[in-house]
Amino acid sequence: MVTDHRKLPRRRGEALNAAIFQATLDELAEAGYAGLTMERVAERAKASKASLYRRWPTRIELVMDAVYNSLPTPGSAPDTGNLRDDLVAMLRMTSKALSGPAGEAMRGLLGEALSSGSPLRALRKDSQSTSRRLMAEVVGRAVERGEVAPEAVTPRRLDAGHALLRHHFLFEGSPIPDELVVAIVDEVLVPLFTRG
Repeated sequence: MVTDHRKLPRRRGEALNAAIFQATLDELAEAGYAGLTMERVAERAKASKASLYRRWPTRIELVMDAVYNSLPTPGSAPDTGNLRDDLVAMLRMTSKALSGPAGEAMRGLLGEALSSGSPLRALRKDSQSTSRRLMAEVVGRAVERGEVAPEAVTPRRLDAGHALLRHHFLFEGSPIPDELVVAIVDEVLVPLFTRG
């Protein structure tokens, strides 16, 4: 039975967006990216299709926003008091996110973007920007504590950990083994930031 959204209490702004994002993630978990439709998301969110299409003209834009809304953001990076443990905790958060609906969406988005010429550039930019800001936050605190020299912080070094995780995720799948997270930190990131 389809619920008539017009008879429900009216939500606006962030409350409506939150309901739509959650409905999108739930649909991804249940139907996968290929099975996700705007109609099913609207029904699950108890919103009108028009409210979805006003905000997100395409499925790819809706899914991108829902996924990025669900991922760790700068300001939520772990602060354990030392670089190594911060890096392990941050990459574990990313690994966990990739093992859920966000990971399913990323695979679908990449497939659609590559096959249709849709906004792959935006996907790459948003993903890299968020990951880099998270890493910069963690490494910046290590600089303040004296664990890392300021000149060791470069864009490529900030990208390295998440790039290795994404590579494994895309070519090996998920879940990402915890041993890989620890190895990326111990074999790549800590030496990269602390040894010149």
